[in-house]
Amino acid sequence: MAANNELLVGLVSISDRASAGVYRDEGIPALEEWFGRSLSTPWRTETRLIPDEQPVIEATLRELVDVTGCHLVLTTGGTGPALRDVTPEATLAVADKLMPGFGEQMRRISLEFVPTAILSRQVAVIRKSALIINLPGQPKSIRETLEGLKDAGGKSLVPGIFAAVPYCIDLIGGPYIETNEAVIKAFRPKSAIRPRAQP
Repeated sequence: MAANNELLVGLVSISDRASAGVYRDEGIPALEEWFGRSLSTPWRTETRLIPDEQPVIEATLRELVDVTGCHLVLTTGGTGPALRDVTPEATLAVADKLMPGFGEQMRRISLEFVPTAILSRQVAVIRKSALIINLPGQPKSIRETLEGLKDAGGKSLVPGIFAAVPYCIDLIGGPYIETNEAVIKAFRPKSAIRPRAQP
């Protein structure tokens, strides 16, 4: 279990070929690099590289939440319409509550780049005291989804989904997460904002 003030993040890359060693997984390294730039409060990760098998995905999500004690679990891969893409089904199978706004916003961001974003079936759910989110598989798409879209001056055009994650974690009993606002600014109602921690 993580310390009270430390965010424990489960990172799950779901790919038949990467899990078999056919090619190098890029999703987990991309996420770890992004968290390194984006969070200003303590965090650590638990990583898993698994095949596109629904029972394996479900068991992995349960283990990361129920046993390991992750506050946030992010998956990459397996969210398209192909026969082997079963990440959303596995995620919904372990859910206590659905959080449909995350999937809606991820598709909204991706539609700025490709019309095939409507084929994505990413979902987000709450299991016990953890938030589980399905992300895209490509590092560029992962970053865009988390950060959103900005103009040349850095002004937000389309909010990234991570802006809402810290407050969601607050509401389900997790640690208070602060971000590097140059990368992503966490949004909370004024009544939920705490004084910024001193370095």
